[in-house]
Amino acid sequence: MAPKWRELADKLAEQIRTGGYAPGQQLPQIRDLVEAGEGSKTTVHAAYKALEAEGLVTSSRGHGTVVREQAPLKRLGIARYDKARWRDGDEVAFIADRVASGRAYKRGEQTQTVERVVAPPAVAAAHGLPNGAEVYARARLVKEGDQPTHTLTSYYRPEHVEGTRIVDPVPGPAGRGGGFRVLYDAGYEIDHMREELFARSARPEEAEQLKLLPGEWVVELHRTTFTADGTVVEFAIGVHAATRFAWAYDFKVPDSAAEENK
Repeated sequence: MAPKWRELADKLAEQIRTGGYAPGQQLPQIRDLVEAGEGSKTTVHAAYKALEAEGLVTSSRGHGTVVREQAPLKRLGIARYDKARWRDGDEVAFIADRVASGRAYKRGEQTQTVERVVAPPAVAAAHGLPNGAEVYARARLVKEGDQPTHTLTSYYRPEHVEGTRIVDPVPGPAGRGGGFRVLYDAGYEIDHMREELFARSARPEEAEQLKLLPGEWVVELHRTTFTADGTVVEFAIGVHAATRFAWAYDFKVPDSAAEENK
């Protein structure tokens, strides 16, 4: 059985998510919940600290515990990859999302590990590699302040990135313009992408890493990045906390019949 404070935290979190407590509204004083039979002072305090760690509330002296505004981040679809952002400037994809959402950011809110690994089956298939081939895996955890928003692991062929900033594990994007700029400078200019999205329940390790409540869902992203000649230069798998993003795509509607008649 879950400890009493966890049960109370989950109960309050559900009330927050369903509108029982609105953004900006103060939660009951600890003593009021104690008197209501929700647990001891220690139990209620632990529950409130858990809600704060999960990004649902803020606590301050004189204001009590208040429900946070939960406006989701805009995750731009096509516009986040605009070459002018990363080739000519320094606005990598996660920063483009923050700018579009009017939210603050720090480059160090993206951390990563880089290692050379045997390509998992999906990665090998995307890159057209044989079983047992090695790739570089660049795994990032992105946070907004102290709250994790998503993970993203990009897989590269060694011959494309060996000796570049992409394989440098220093926190933050891979230098000015990030990974796409590194590929561009190495002669692999990205031309088009394919993104696939899957909704599913978070796995235990993902829930822990992203600070999700039990039963929360994630959106899994598979991104395949190509050069103009069809070479795959990156295959990435992202795991996004579903409630922390609003996905937006703005694109020209295709007309294949008109194209055929040209």
